[in-house]
Amino acid sequence: MSLKKELTLFQLVVIGVVGAVGTGVLFSSAGMASVAGPALVLSWVVGAIFYTFVGLTYSELSVNYPEAGGPARYSLYSHGKLTNAIGAFANLLWYLFIPPIEALAVVEGLSFFFPQLLTSTGAPSLLGSAVGVLLILLFIPFNYFGVKFFGKTTSGLGLVKLAIYLALAFGTLAVVFRPQNFTAYGGFAPYGLAGMFSAIPIAMFAFGGIRVIPDYAEESKKSSMLGKAIMFTILGQSLIYVLFALVFVGGLDWKGLGINPGNWTAISTLPGNPFVDIASAEKASTLIPLALLVAILGPFVVGYIYLGGGTRVLLAMGRSDIVSDKMKQLHQTYSVPYWALIVFGIVGAIVTFLAAPVPTIYGDITDSVVAGYIAFALNPVSMQVLRNRGKIGYKLPGGALTAPLAFISSSLIAFWSGWPSVPYAILLIFIAVLIFSLKYKIIGNVRNSVWYIAYIAFITLITYIGSDGALSIIPFLTASLITAVASLGFFFWGVRSGLKETETVK
Repeated sequence: MSLKKELTLFQLVVIGVVGAVGTGVLFSSAGMASVAGPALVLSWVVGAIFYTFVGLTYSELSVNYPEAGGPARYSLYSHGKLTNAIGAFANLLWYLFIPPIEALAVVEGLSFFFPQLLTSTGAPSLLGSAVGVLLILLFIPFNYFGVKFFGKTTSGLGLVKLAIYLALAFGTLAVVFRPQNFTAYGGFAPYGLAGMFSAIPIAMFAFGGIRVIPDYAEESKKSSMLGKAIMFTILGQSLIYVLFALVFVGGLDWKGLGINPGNWTAISTLPGNPFVDIASAEKASTLIPLALLVAILGPFVVGYIYLGGGTRVLLAMGRSDIVSDKMKQLHQTYSVPYWALIVFGIVGAIVTFLAAPVPTIYGDITDSVVAGYIAFALNPVSMQVLRNRGKIGYKLPGGALTAPLAFISSSLIAFWSGWPSVPYAILLIFIAVLIFSLKYKIIGNVRNSVWYIAYIAFITLITYIGSDGALSIIPFLTASLITAVASLGFFFWGVRSGLKETETVK
């Protein structure tokens, strides 16, 4: 039995864009404004450029290796078992964070009607935690009844969701836009370049939307359309993010929000969904219903999409013998990895309940970004190794330049995520590797993995001593330059460490 090839190009693009535009666009702009001010608009633009390089590597690899959960498998072919295990658990950690984040974001939206879902500090109450767990469980049926049902449901809900998002954005521009917010309070970039770059990791959580497309590669009708789906998704989500950044800054009513004018730092302390807060502060009767629909429907759709993506990562890990063989078992009728879906849903529900008592939307976003981009960094190296070995048939123009730029971009994003998010995420990755290595033979091809372990250690070290780390010894821009240059060295080390024609996965 195999997975069914049901997804069209249109459905893949909708899945990508809708899977991207959720909690990130709602909460990220507020978090970014607190460190960058109005320059968060440029942070989104720079983030889009960075992510284009990452997306190009996904395009080439997914077309050549159209496998479910492919990004958790590519490095197996290029570097062997241990490198792949580290990268796969980094991918899995990225996915484990996101459904809980989206579920708790829905709870934030519902709290407008049911205040008892949140405590006085803005954190979910015990009831709110229970609702978050229930939402995770509600994500499961959307993925259980086959990929055809998933594709049609997501296309329908996704188009409705995008229409509501755009209505909110343009409605806010028409009703409450204040151009003076871009210049009157410390200028366009009150925290300089350092602030603008520091905001990018928060944006990169939102840019993770293309990540789900390679995970559904095996279920697409034609693998040749995966590259187009990825690039259309990057373009679509980038335009929406820049639009919402402009809307957020222009829509700020400092007095109505209870914030001193120009106190950008305080914006991240807004008690609820930032766009609901803006609409409520304006008492805009037409905007409040739209903002609430966005706050509830948007994260809900993203949550069940990422639950499906994470399920396919578990399937891929089962195929690589990193986790139980049950994770690759398919349902007799619906051809979905049902054990992986159930396990991922239950673990997600547990994570939601444990994380809910603390108001950690921004913290969880940053932690997931670190894990995601530590995993993303593997793709360009794997791509170059497989190119060199003649294992890539479909090649994108400029791949020799794209691969190192994608690696540097991923490294900078992980570094800019700051302390303690970097060591926290990396610690979780290696704990998972150690635990599963006791039962499954995942310690293989060690020589081929030394570069990746050293690279992760370097990212941790530079974060520790950099300006946004624990010691703050090296200025931000200097530390960023060191990270970029060193990453280039790690990229070529990683390429040289790839499996040779005479070596096998062991």
